[in-house]
Amino acid sequence: NIRNAVRNNGGGHYNHSMFWLLLSPKGDGAPKGELAEAITRDLGGFDKFKETFANAGVTRFGSGWAWLCVNKGKLSIGSTPNQDNPIMDVSELKGTPILGIDVWEHAYYLKYQNRRPDYIAAFWNIVNWDEVAKRFKSAKG
Repeated sequence: NIRNAVRNNGGGHYNHSMFWLLLSPKGDGAPKGELAEAITRDLGGFDKFKETFANAGVTRFGSGWAWLCVNKGKLSIGSTPNQDNPIMDVSELKGTPILGIDVWEHAYYLKYQNRRPDYIAAFWNIVNWDEVAKRFKSAKG
């Protein structure tokens, strides 16, 4: 079925194209400015945000993605199965994704085996917060 092929392959292309831009060997640290303020306002602070985001990835059954989204000016966290993402009409999670992590096993198995929580914990060391902030500014309008 062509719709499923477009959904899976198009979603995979969109998700991975965004994912690679969100990573940096100079990552780590924390968001600053408006993004940091929004995380505090909408998600209870940076530590609570990381905990909730990690939980979205860890509890995603099977393969999928965890997301930080902007929806109507507010930040939200959720996950999608397979190669779905929050901009798809089939997604229960709605919004513009500004940060995502691939929790398909291929993303972490060679280094972390079945330890998805360890993979997600290491993710914070390479997040490109400048890119996330640019996406936030664009998405909030």
